[in-house]
Amino acid sequence: MNNKLTKSKKLRSGKILIPIDFSDYSGKACALGFNYAKETGAKVVIMHAFYTPFFPSAMPFGDSFPYPMVNEEESILLQKQAEQELTHFSNGINEKIKTGEWPDVPFTTMLRNGLPEEEIVNYSKKYNPNMIIMGTRGKDQKDIDLIGSVTAEVLDAVKVPLFAIPEKTPFTSFSEVKKIAFGTSFDRKDLIAVDALFKMFQSYPIEYSLFHITQKHDDAWNEIQLAGIKEYFAKQYPDTIIKHDIVDGHDFMPNMEKFIRDNHIDIISLSTHKRNLFARLFNPSMARKMLFHTDTPLLALRS
Repeated sequence: MNNKLTKSKKLRSGKILIPIDFSDYSGKACALGFNYAKETGAKVVIMHAFYTPFFPSAMPFGDSFPYPMVNEEESILLQKQAEQELTHFSNGINEKIKTGEWPDVPFTTMLRNGLPEEEIVNYSKKYNPNMIIMGTRGKDQKDIDLIGSVTAEVLDAVKVPLFAIPEKTPFTSFSEVKKIAFGTSFDRKDLIAVDALFKMFQSYPIEYSLFHITQKHDDAWNEIQLAGIKEYFAKQYPDTIIKHDIVDGHDFMPNMEKFIRDNHIDIISLSTHKRNLFARLFNPSMARKMLFHTDTPLLALRS
């Protein structure tokens, strides 16, 4: 076995958390997660979380309470239904492993009764998985469906890498990835995030593009800063191909999609940082914009 890959396995062996909701895009996330687990020597944890607000009928709640109430009998029924669906999903995985469609890696399933985003974050804080992989529907869904998105809430809260994979993603293994673009704001923490990105994919022959989004045209200083970052990583990783680009921030998403298309980018990677609720509502982060309005997979790294 390649010594570099063996070293990478030792560094990254652990757990990969894949939250699911039994949708087609959950299956897409699992396919990639199982292949990544095989490539890195990790185990897979599949989690399904559901919320059944059961309260005694005598307890008063106004009409504004955000979740429909269920009685005890309905709560038990929903629990059993979730258990059956998870068992069926697990059986499907075993069948794919048996036929060789998916690699044979150790996996466990987990059922949690609670808000999905809270259960995912709580698990992440307690067990610190190597990566969370979540399926998304992509940019064709309506904006109203994105309010309270579980993936977006998890992205804002966890400290481990989160990979959001749209259902139309053409690859099911990182070994198929050729180019990754990382968005930088020239912050010192970005250097740490990029370093973590390179280490994460050190066993793959991937080309990288460092890009900066600016509202200014012909900003020579941005070019100088980006070139400086490129020079820094060229010295740290002399065998890694690294390019640098400036993306015009006016009409952000059309320009971003053009950048992705022209450069044949397979994955966009961004660093994230904690933002309070007000800031997130009125000044969404670039990671959230990318998550909601593109079909390109997004790898978010906590900076």
